[in-house]
Amino acid sequence: MADKITIAADGTLDVSDNPVIPFIEGDGTGVDIWPAAKRVLDAAAAKHGKTIEWKELLAGEKAYNETGEWLPAKTVETFEEYLIGIKGPLTTPVGGGFRSLNVTLRQVLDLYVCLRPVRWFKGVPSPVRHPELVDMVIFRENTEDIYAGLEVEAFTPDQMKLRELLHDALGWEIREDSGIGIKPVSKFRSQRLQRAALNYAVERNRRSVTLVHKGNIMKYTEGAFRNWGYELVQEEFSAVAVGWDDCGGDPGERILVKDAIADITLQQVLTRPAEFDVIATMNLNGDYLSDALAAQVGGIGIAPGGNINYVTGHGIFEATHGTAPKYAGQDKVNPGSLLLSGVLMFEHLGWFDAANDIVKALEATISERIVTYDFARLMEGATEVKCSEFAGAIIERL
Repeated sequence: MADKITIAADGTLDVSDNPVIPFIEGDGTGVDIWPAAKRVLDAAAAKHGKTIEWKELLAGEKAYNETGEWLPAKTVETFEEYLIGIKGPLTTPVGGGFRSLNVTLRQVLDLYVCLRPVRWFKGVPSPVRHPELVDMVIFRENTEDIYAGLEVEAFTPDQMKLRELLHDALGWEIREDSGIGIKPVSKFRSQRLQRAALNYAVERNRRSVTLVHKGNIMKYTEGAFRNWGYELVQEEFSAVAVGWDDCGGDPGERILVKDAIADITLQQVLTRPAEFDVIATMNLNGDYLSDALAAQVGGIGIAPGGNINYVTGHGIFEATHGTAPKYAGQDKVNPGSLLLSGVLMFEHLGWFDAANDIVKALEATISERIVTYDFARLMEGATEVKCSEFAGAIIERL
């Protein structure tokens, strides 16, 4: 009989060899990439004497077609109960309609860390000369900043009310035809994100943590994020980490904590990638940065992601790309993002051997130039295979 994953009093997950893990297939190409990723995950788990009982949940178009709801309450309740889950891409319209289901899940479950490791896998075509120098882990704050959703539409009564309030209370002059958004950045949520990044750096023997911000302009939000990060290092991590100003850039055996302005960071991760390791940043910066970095190592088609609350134990791991509906059902697209998100999930569960086996098998498959169409068009002498065939080739090399 399969078991629920639970969290112990010390904050560690209690995971049996036969856990129940909820999943959302996803919209669009989810019908192709989920079965492919699932086959590989199951094969790698079985190799190490483990089995997963997958529990399907509904969200997105499939949920709407069956229930009339885009995100049924039952889906959220099940993720709350079972702690860990995985999902394919979900539809979000631009400029109107319902709010992002991905963002909603993060907010409702308080999944405050968006974890995005970015590294190059041998054989993957890359637009840069030395993709092997890219090995970074991004901790992106998931619950506030612009993504808090605190905004009003131009030419509406709510906009007029807020605009008048800001004028009367603070003297702010805002054009009457403006949409207005509020950008909250709190000390509590900044430091719990930074704490998670520092703990990760300690546990994984990483060498530095960079606080990325635009504090030179947004002094009381992003500038505060930077300051609170250095304060946290001094108050809670002084035995294992040290800020740049406190050591002159020479941390000795400790982890070096430094900061960088967001725009120059986007340049330096391209020109000097070896200088970055763990990155802690706010929501919008993290969104831009993680996708830009993914482009250096092959694109978001193979970029993994996880949304985690390290206090409650909840985590949902997800494909980081969109639904690509024009390719749905064609057995064509690369399942790498969802598969590697499953690898990230296995690592989170402590199944490191199974996770490492998948990575090695994936690299072996790509090195032999057995790839889906997205890589095949960038590689000479490639053997282009279907999504399902790519999964089969990885399983053969496990």
